[in-house]
Formats: sequence, C-alpha cells, structure tokens
Amino acid sequence: MALRSRGTSQQGPVRSGGIRTAPSPAAPVVAAEDGSPTVTAWLRLGKDGRLSAYAPAEGGVARWTENAPGGAWTGPELVAPGTGLQSHLSVAQGSDGYVHLAALRHTPMQDGGTWTELVHAIQYQSGRPVKSWAVIGSPYSRKAWEDGLRMGHPSVGVDSSDNVQIVVRNAFGGVSARGQDPSGKWRGWDDLNGNGADRSISIVAAQGGRMVIHAPCDSGIHVYERPKGDAEFAWRDEPIEGTPATGTVNGVETGEDGRVTFFLRDAASGELRAWRDEEPAVSIGGKGSGPVALLRHEIDGVDCMVLAQRDAEGRPAIAVYPTEQEAAGVTWTPVGEACAGAPALAVDGEGRVVLGVFTPEGRLRIARQRTDTAGLAFAAWQQI
Repeated sequence: MALRSRGTSQQGPVRSGGIRTAPSPAAPVVAAEDGSPTVTAWLRLGKDGRLSAYAPAEGGVARWTENAPGGAWTGPELVAPGTGLQSHLSVAQGSDGYVHLAALRHTPMQDGGTWTELVHAIQYQSGRPVKSWAVIGSPYSRKAWEDGLRMGHPSVGVDSSDNVQIVVRNAFGGVSARGQDPSGKWRGWDDLNGNGADRSISIVAAQGGRMVIHAPCDSGIHVYERPKGDAEFAWRDEPIEGTPATGTVNGVETGEDGRVTFFLRDAASGELRAWRDEEPAVSIGGKGSGPVALLRHEIDGVDCMVLAQRDAEGRPAIAVYPTEQEAAGVTWTPVGEACAGAPALAVDGEGRVVLGVFTPEGRLRIARQRTDTAGLAFAAWQQI
C-alpha cells in the first residue's frame, strides 16, 4: 500500500503468558495518495474504559491503546497482520465493546490474475490481541476475478443486537452485502441491486436493528434500508438529491425509533449538509475535505451534537449545537495545527469528549474536554 505518513512505536515490551515479548512497531497509513482518509471513526472506547485508535498500516493494522482510562498511551503496534491488505480500513463497534475491522485483500492467483476478497477481524478487549483475519469472501467466483478487482472499499456496521453487516460497491456499481445471523454464522451474499455507485458507500446502524446504506451515484444517492434485524434491505425507488464528495456520507442516531441524522460534504462547494427522514438537506457550512466525525453527547445538561472535520486550511475544526437543531445555525472553530486523514471523536472512560487527529507524519494527537469550564473546551494537545 502506498505510504503517505508514518509513526514509530514507543511502547515497551509486554508480557504474553510467561514470555516477555516486544510488540511489532507499525507504520500507519492515514491518508491515500490523493490526501483522502484511509480510515474514519477510528477512535473507540473499550468496556474497561480505555480508548484505542486504529489505522491501516504496512502489513496489517496500527493500534494505539491507553494504559489506563485517561492515562498515557502505547503504540502504534502492528495488529491483525496480513499480506495483500488494501489501503482502506473500516471500523465499527457493537454494544458488547467488540471492535470490528474490515478490509479488502489481494492475493496473486497461481494461473495469473489477482483474487480479491473481503476479510474481517475482531478485537474483544482493549489492548489484547486481535483475532486473525477471517475470510468473508467475494460475491464473485474465481473465474470472475477481474470483476472482483472493480469492487469498492468495504464498510462494516454492527446492529443493536451486535450482528455484523459488511457492504461493498460491487463491480457493476450496485451494492453487495453479507451479514451475520444471531448465531454468528455468516449468511450468503445479497445483491441489493442499483448501478453507478461511487467507490465508497456507507452503512449506519440504529436501535431496533435498523440499518441504512447510502450509495452515492451520478443520479443522486441510492438508499437501502432495513427496518429491523430480521428484515431484508429494501432499495428506495428514487435516489435522494445530493452530490457528495467520495467517502463523506455518514450518520448517527439522533432521535426516537431509530431516527438518524445523515451528513455529507458537497463535492462542488466543500460545505457540509445534514438531513433526516424526508426533510430537505440543511447546509451547516464548514468548508473542508473528507467526512465529518460525529458524536452525540450531553454538554451542560443539553443533548448536543459534536462535529469534527478537517477544514479548508487542513486544520481540525469543531462545531457543537443542540441535537437536530442544524437549522438554527452551526459555528465552526479551529482547534489545532494541520492534520491528515479524518479527525475522530469519542467519549473517554471519565466521560470527557476526546478529539483525535493524525499529524501529517502519521503521529496520533489527542485533546480532551476540560472539566473546569462550561461548554466544550479542550485542554492542550497530547502527542502520542
């Protein structure tokens, strides 16, 4: 994979059984050649109150982990090692705390050609080994390996019952999906139809097993929705209006009955837009690049949305407003120096909002919410 930014491990050896071993250092790849992020939603809180961060790396996945809730970090260490892994990583987490990773893998074939398949790995606990990559496969046979090469980047989601769903833009511009049933067994591939989809599609999970897939295309954004866990995805007949920049459609649950607010960055203006249900999209300004990071969190007793983006100057910028009140206006505030890839948001083990970014050199930087002042203000940046 093309390397744009690197970091080196600063952690000491760790104990594995009765043998003391040193984890392998990792070289993170946080942005592609064109500057687009290779991973989003990469900052996650474990059940033990420790945060972990993830990024694609040469030969696997780079992971940073807090030593204790709110404490110092170790990493980046190389986890989920593998050959042929492509440069985009999708990260999701269930209510059980398990972190799910999905990627595409290329393998040379003996008779020529390149076999493309989706792979999936799980981290059960913070800082612990990641389970080896499991093959999810391909919607195509080996005879049709050239079709596999035209697949897009996979997107992984976890529903409210902790069942995993992986979706991918297929070779013909439609959407292919494969999910787990409650027993953990992977079902067969579903062809959800459609055509002309962009390379990057998104999947968003909400309560009650609801999941929504967005596949941008030339005629708008195709939407596929599953209202509950035991239902099938249904394709809306008409795409919704919008011309999002590649890889910028995402969403978060903001209301009752699994209501989700979705966001995209307009390809022409660079501004962010938000919409939900059948309401028209609302511009929320914030010219910049890449997707916006999303976090719903209570601040000073108010249910708020916290957004983070890489602004037009390449710096991280933050916006905060009452949930579902985009129409009242959104103000963006730069909060640091130039960053690469996409920012990420999380709540740490002490209930503080945490903003994470990667430096242009691939180093991890963290800023935590101050608790000695009203509103959302951040303490000094911590470079890992």
